[in-house]
Amino acid sequence: MIETRGLMISAPASGTGKTTVMLGLLRALSDEGLRVQPFKSGPDYIDPAFHFAAARRASYNFDTWAMGADMLSGIAHKAEGADICVAEGSMGLFDGVATLGQVGFGSSAETAKKMGWPVILVIDVGGQAQSAAATAMGFRDYDPEVPFAGVILNRVASPRHERLTRLGMDRAGIRVLGALPRRGDLTLPERHLGLIQAVEHPDLEAAVAGYAAFLRDHVDLDVIRAAAAGGVMEGAKGLPKPPAQRIALARDAAFSFTYPHLLDGWRAAGAEIVPFSPLADEAPDAAADLVWLPGGYPELHAGRLAAAETFRKGLRKHAQTRPVHGECGGYMALGEALIDKEGTRHAMAGLLGLVTSYEKRKFHLGYRRAILQDAMPGHGAGAALRGHEFHYSTILDEPDAPLAQVFDADGNSVPETGSRKGNVTGTFFHLITAEAP
Repeated sequence: MIETRGLMISAPASGTGKTTVMLGLLRALSDEGLRVQPFKSGPDYIDPAFHFAAARRASYNFDTWAMGADMLSGIAHKAEGADICVAEGSMGLFDGVATLGQVGFGSSAETAKKMGWPVILVIDVGGQAQSAAATAMGFRDYDPEVPFAGVILNRVASPRHERLTRLGMDRAGIRVLGALPRRGDLTLPERHLGLIQAVEHPDLEAAVAGYAAFLRDHVDLDVIRAAAAGGVMEGAKGLPKPPAQRIALARDAAFSFTYPHLLDGWRAAGAEIVPFSPLADEAPDAAADLVWLPGGYPELHAGRLAAAETFRKGLRKHAQTRPVHGECGGYMALGEALIDKEGTRHAMAGLLGLVTSYEKRKFHLGYRRAILQDAMPGHGAGAALRGHEFHYSTILDEPDAPLAQVFDADGNSVPETGSRKGNVTGTFFHLITAEAP
């Protein structure tokens, strides 16, 4: 059992500025001498790296759709020794799936309720004033069991605009924790999957310091700290078991989408993780039991990957006798070819027959439940896995044997089954956890 004390930073919708608030708050509280534990609600593998840069403490995902009680407890225990937890929500506060999952619907509200963390709602008040209070009232009252701390007004145009908006909030009985003036220089760079990766930001430290200064000037940090509340998480400390003892993990700007709880679980169980960089044309560790290629942005580096002969030869040699697995971008890199958005075809590793294209983008997004038809590293045939898919590629050819039957969160079959050929497996979903047998 662990008792936590924290807050949930959420919003009515994506694009309201909650990530800026999150990063600024993490750094501002850290600068006050607090040990701040960041979390991300939902299946996001980009934001935790930004959280780490701001809080200087590793961030972890809570996922109430995919994770059972023991895993949620294991992740909650990452807050041991912290003074306060701050979690960032995904999409809108109540956005989740339609059908009840293993634990719940996967919304940020569910995480806040389970952990006992009051919600701070970041509202973009551009183009409205008193009317913003109606939005805040709706979110406060939609589920009375979700604790609600108040709102931060974002993109306030003028002192008069702030005054009128505060009048509406006062009338609705909504506490205003801060008002952030409109500033065009506070946005984080984005691409088609959302934010760019933290390692790609040209000056992330300066950006985070700027967000913190902005927050200190315009929100009441003492009131925000006082609004934090504690929750109790019971259960065993369960994290994923490693798929092998010595794991060669692709790790660079092309392959970086790995959930932190997976790597922590592997290490905690005694596995050794040996990173290597395909972009630097490094071969995987020759003594590894398994090569794991996570997702990322291989389409942005397809030419370099196609020219990385040392990497590809090492991968092929390993696959002759030992397993190789790829997720999403890693799966594409194991295929025959990847066609970039300009229509240029790039040869990939050729360990699978998969051919993918970004010339005609097709959006794939959502939770996935997979029933394995064949074994993959760490999981036998018949195992049920939970994961998440998010990419814009189109499959042109996938000739190998299907790896799994794959379903969305509502139980509808999806065509992206993954595939297997010899010792090589791949999936379009990013693994979160396996269901208990």
